[in-house]
Amino acid sequence: MRLYGASVTAGGRTIEVGIRKRLVGSYLLVILTAVIILVAILITAVNYYYYHNIERILVQQAELSASFYEQYFKDADLEQQAPHLLQGFSHHFAGQVQIISSAGRLLEDSSGLQPGQSMLGYLDVRKAAAGKAGLWRGLDPAAEEEVMAVSYPLLTGSKVVGAVRFVTSLQETKETVRQIAAILIGTGLIVVLIVAAVGVLLSRTITQSITGLKHAAEQIADGDYGARAEKQYDDELGALADTLNVMAGKIQQHDRLKNDFISSVSHELRSPLTSIKGWVVTLKTSRLNGKVRLEEGLDIIESEADRLTGLVDELLDFSKLEDGRMVLSRSPLHLADFLGRIGQQLRPRAERQGILLEVKAAERLPVIWGDENRLKQVMINLLDNALKFTERGGTITILARPDEAEARVVVAIKDTGAGIPKDELPNLTQKFYKGNHKRGGSGLGLSISEQIVRLHQGQLKIHSELGKGTEVLIYLPSIEARPE
Repeated sequence: MRLYGASVTAGGRTIEVGIRKRLVGSYLLVILTAVIILVAILITAVNYYYYHNIERILVQQAELSASFYEQYFKDADLEQQAPHLLQGFSHHFAGQVQIISSAGRLLEDSSGLQPGQSMLGYLDVRKAAAGKAGLWRGLDPAAEEEVMAVSYPLLTGSKVVGAVRFVTSLQETKETVRQIAAILIGTGLIVVLIVAAVGVLLSRTITQSITGLKHAAEQIADGDYGARAEKQYDDELGALADTLNVMAGKIQQHDRLKNDFISSVSHELRSPLTSIKGWVVTLKTSRLNGKVRLEEGLDIIESEADRLTGLVDELLDFSKLEDGRMVLSRSPLHLADFLGRIGQQLRPRAERQGILLEVKAAERLPVIWGDENRLKQVMINLLDNALKFTERGGTITILARPDEAEARVVVAIKDTGAGIPKDELPNLTQKFYKGNHKRGGSGLGLSISEQIVRLHQGQLKIHSELGKGTEVLIYLPSIEARPE
């Protein structure tokens, strides 16, 4: 038992660890995806903000410089005024400023670059020479670092006489963006770690419930039907625990009914067998001087054999119904004649017990489509119960009437017997159920009767009041309402 318990515990831990890994893995995958997307968006936004801001400043500076030139130097010679322009343009700008002729030749440079070289190799300069503002970003060969440059045309009227070019290094900006990106990535990793820790804690609350359900299910599977799962939370797992507990309760109840049934059937079988054996021994060993004693013994043996046959037939019927092997042999059946024959068959027994048995059938009963032998089995079983629990002087009434609204027939068996307690009514048609009475029987009769009625697409209902009697209602579809 210890080894088995250890294996259950180990199995439970394995399941708990496996589910926990999947849950935490799911949490991590979701949050990691979200963090990566968010960090990527933030880095893109930061990158755009810094570089766009530098571009905007360069463009504004170039526009102001071009406007200043057009306003104050448009009639002057650009090459002669280039030193003065360079001094004025670079006074409020920390980067590199260049004055370029309309032919793309460098006139002046604030960083000390020698004048005279061609600048047409740069895209922004070519655009400025064509009369449009130009932007260029790339690696400066002289400084060996990434720069951003904006060139703006200098106009005299509508004629392009040159260009002013503002160049700034992007090294500090790149470093700033890189630092911010590192902070964002680090923050994202911290968030992922926090979510992982929280995920582990949250997963334990789920896996503990699942492990508890597994242990309870294992106990039930091992035959401990009293085991119950603990409901920890009012959620889907809590609902599953409730369902498991209800199932365990029903299994426990059915197991108890099964044991009672086995005990009852064993007693029911032993009683006639004992009687038969006793009379066989008596007939073999006794000296019988007359036929009366012999006939009495044979009659009892025959009666007890019939009882055994009835029990065996009942068990066989139950087995067929459980396996779905029972097949009905249907034909048109007139209920008035059918019920009359049932009444004639059982009336002598009722008279011996001092009970009045009445059969009342409406004049125009619809014909039903049924198996006469199986319906006879149902009626005799129900009447047998009524006769068992009705005292001398009581009445049993069989009443048949049409239910035209539903295209069916209602057969009622009403007695003035002991009645049935209210708490037992829901269980009467359960297999093996016998209630609290001490009468004989297997506990299968009502269950078999209900299933036979269901095979006829009908219903069986029981109404009873303790001390006042019982009424069993059988609803059967008429032949017009039978399925094709």
